[in-house]
Parts: sequence; structure tokens; C-alpha cells
Amino acid sequence: MTSRRPLFARLLRLFALLLLSWLALSWLMVLVLRFVPPWTSAVMMERQASALLHGEKDFQLRYRWVPWNQVSPYVPLAMVAGEDQKFPFHHGFDFDSIQDAMDAADEGRRLRGASTISQQTAKNLFLWNGRSFVRKGLEAYFTVLIELSWPKQRILEVYMNVAELGDGIYGVGAASDAFFHVPPSRLGAAQAARLAAVLPSPRRFHADRPTAYVQARANWIQQQMGQLGGPGYLQGRQPVRDTRRR
Repeated sequence: MTSRRPLFARLLRLFALLLLSWLALSWLMVLVLRFVPPWTSAVMMERQASALLHGEKDFQLRYRWVPWNQVSPYVPLAMVAGEDQKFPFHHGFDFDSIQDAMDAADEGRRLRGASTISQQTAKNLFLWNGRSFVRKGLEAYFTVLIELSWPKQRILEVYMNVAELGDGIYGVGAASDAFFHVPPSRLGAAQAARLAAVLPSPRRFHADRPTAYVQARANWIQQQMGQLGGPGYLQGRQPVRDTRRR
């Protein structure tokens, strides 16, 4: 018995050391990415691996980082209007939406997404697609780190640069080139709304060839953009108003 205790203590210390090292490394990555544009993301690498595994010879990943001041202000506004209208005011989690999603599940209604832009940024950068409890736990952890380490503008800047907006098309830079053939700074409100409208399923929908559903969703997003008060909403000058319910 006595011989086992030192071994158990050593294993416990080793586990604690590895855990602390991982925590320190993960926070360091988040701190670095506050200032350095990400050169890729976990979701991009997952998509590349999937294309290679399934022999998609024509697959081409497109990604081009564009700084905040070179993107039309309609783009981040459209993403907030369509995905997370409380983004300027919450701290990473929209507990009202989470409760609504839980109530919908309990009542057998169609599941609603409850992830905020902060959570989606954490998932896109560091994790993988899926619905496991492990992934959701890690997503919550990285969301907390991001919210503690980055200003809101940085979170939104990274999100609109790494979000998948088409099959293999990541970020507003690649999407504006592929779909509208203009630089991101020249995207109008309608074009920005169409980019945001495909976010629920970017490999199925196309911003340049919108289905009736995508166009209807884009019209709704553009309406929300106006009701929120325009780009000034992202500076937090407007009162909290979630107008998503139709």
C-alpha cells in the first residue's frame, strides 16, 4: 500500500502539471490572437482534412484576412442582426436564448441555436464541429478566455474573418471576392445581409444565388439592421432590444 501512494502522488502531480501547462498555453494562444491575425482555424483544418479524406480533388480553401477598418460597417452589423443581437452587451453567453432553446427541446419543438458570436468564434478557432458535451465544455472555456482577453470589436473582427460563408470559403475577404467580386469595403447592406443569411448552412446556401429562403432571411436581417439603429449599435450607444422574434 505504501509503495502505491508515492506512485499515485507522482501521477497526480504530473496530471496537475499537464493541466496547468495546457491552461497556460491556451490562454497564451488567446492573448496572441488578440493582436495577430489567425493564419488558419481548427474548422478550416478540419474541412481540409475532410476534403483530403474523401478525395475531393477540386476542393480549394479560400481565406483572406481583412482588418476591421477595411470592411464595410454593414457586414458586422448584418452578422450581429442575424446571429446575436445582444452581442454588444452580453459577456459571452445569452442565457435567455439558452433557456428558450431548452424550453423548445422540452416541448418537442424544433431546436433553436443559442450560441453567441463569442461562442462561435471560440469554436471556429480552436475546436471542431459537433454536439458532444466535451466540445461544448471546451467551447465555454475558450469563450470565457476570449471575453476576458479581447474587446468586443476584436471578437467580431475575428468572427467575420473566420466564419464559413460558403463551401471552403472562410471570412468576408474571400466571400466578397467569390460572390460579389468587390472588396469588402464596398459591400452594401443587401449584400452583407445575404452573407449573414447563409451562416446557418454555408455549404448548402449561396449568397450569390440565394434561394427563396435565403432571400427572405436576408430581407429580415436587413430589416433588423435598420431597427437596431445601424452601425452605431455596435458601439453600444443603443438600448438593448432583441427583435429576433417575428
